[in-house]
Amino acid sequence: MFDCPYLIEILTPKRSNVQPMEDQMETFAARYCKTADSGNGVSIPDNPMGQPRYSALEAIEFCKLPVDPARTVINLNTFHAKKELDRLLRAASEIDLKYLLVVRGDGGAALAKLEPGAIGGTGSVATSIDLIRYIHKEYPYQFVTGVAFNQYSPISFETDRLRQKIEAGAKFVVTQPVIGKDPNVDLLSNFSTPIVVEAWMSKKLDLLYKSVRKEKEERAQGYDPVDNLRILHDSYPDNTIYLSMLSFSQDWQPILPKL
Repeated sequence: MFDCPYLIEILTPKRSNVQPMEDQMETFAARYCKTADSGNGVSIPDNPMGQPRYSALEAIEFCKLPVDPARTVINLNTFHAKKELDRLLRAASEIDLKYLLVVRGDGGAALAKLEPGAIGGTGSVATSIDLIRYIHKEYPYQFVTGVAFNQYSPISFETDRLRQKIEAGAKFVVTQPVIGKDPNVDLLSNFSTPIVVEAWMSKKLDLLYKSVRKEKEERAQGYDPVDNLRILHDSYPDNTIYLSMLSFSQDWQPILPKL
């Protein structure tokens, strides 16, 4: 689906950071350009871990960066006021953005919460399924939406949710970080939907397990992200790989086999 071997995650600056915003944006721009120049795609999260950050589109506009619709994925979650959500979607449409990764998201006291009824939901909270349906209703044929799959959750629940997300209109799936060949990820071959496999490119596995709400496993001892990436390439040779926590200060050529 993606015209690149890797999707590389880049965080936008925090709104509350004491470092001058211009300096933070300069760092973002440098990482964005390094990713583009390497022939890879970029994925930009939406207020990860509930931390208020500048939106992807704000950062791109501020830095006057070009957008390649075939290699740019903007994340969008349910922790936005309805007015802000519509503004983000309108701005994405105006620059012909194609790919949206739609997730429930990490809430927080500093973030607004989308009312489910405002986007056609009927439950007590807005879900990623509600948001996918809303996007395709308001912008038919404009966006290709993707969703997350947490292989660490009870698998029967997670695969049922994935089926509902695909029925709502999702066209691609991004896993949580995969450690080695994972039988739960292998189950995704039953879905006729492109799968993007996430690779955790940091040795800090405590942060990974905290983010997926899972107890640390013994196999996490001595984890080597480069070795794990090679295993993922061998296990999922036809899949695009999503790289999270990748260092931008090092030479990528020796560690990313598909460059």
